[in-house]
Amino acid sequence: MLRIGCHLSSSKGFLDMARTARSIGATTFQYFTRNPRGGAAKEWNAADIEAMLMLFEQTGIGSPLAHAPYTINACAKEERTRQFALETLADDIRRLEMIPDALYNFHPGSHVGQGAEKGIELIADALDQVLKPDQHTTVLLETMAGKGTEVGRTFEELRSIIDKVKLSEKVGVCLDTCHVWDGGYDIVDHLDDVIEEFDKVIGLDRLKAIHINDSMNPCGAHKDRHQKIGQGYIGTEAFGRIVNHPALKDLPFYLETPNELEGYQEEIALLRSLAR
Repeated sequence: MLRIGCHLSSSKGFLDMARTARSIGATTFQYFTRNPRGGAAKEWNAADIEAMLMLFEQTGIGSPLAHAPYTINACAKEERTRQFALETLADDIRRLEMIPDALYNFHPGSHVGQGAEKGIELIADALDQVLKPDQHTTVLLETMAGKGTEVGRTFEELRSIIDKVKLSEKVGVCLDTCHVWDGGYDIVDHLDDVIEEFDKVIGLDRLKAIHINDSMNPCGAHKDRHQKIGQGYIGTEAFGRIVNHPALKDLPFYLETPNELEGYQEEIALLRSLAR
């Protein structure tokens, strides 16, 4: 069965997120590790996590995806901004070790005029400082739309980061359908070609998660504006091909569309109806 969920508020804890996911027909979910616009984070409750894992066993829900806050920029020009990113990444990974085989997604960052090559070096250096040989958490680089000076707008840029990381076995990729579309990858008419290119450049073994979002903009717009499934330029028909693609269908899918819970429930049902 298609493993699909949406982004949920983590304010009430892990068990609450798992119960909410179940209530809307989701079999996974995504959450922020802390306030997406802030820095400080409270310690997680071990009993809450244990209760969530027990519910996973009972219901089949699983593969929750942690998302780093938007405020971190591991390749910023200012050292204090990079230091904030380092501290946040390290602290999040430390806490995520409480969850078996956790997935942790973050936006690689923006080089803010330093150039993509310098940005790639700084991101890889940050990962070298926070990754540990014995950690169970896999850190995911997200594919980006290419707005402004974002790093990760091409598969080649993500590959370059991975190649520079010493513990690269701890690094994977989260593919965002809106981002790759806005970045210029035509997943509507040439999905097979895009997946083949991803495999050639990065390797499908690195692909661990899918952000499944429609886009408000045409292919190559580099704007990153998510839209509800079937209401944007990607369209329902293309999403049917995406959720059934042999290289993607067994991965967890996470909705980040502009919705409340009722809307997410409808989209989950829609995408599940498209799955063969």
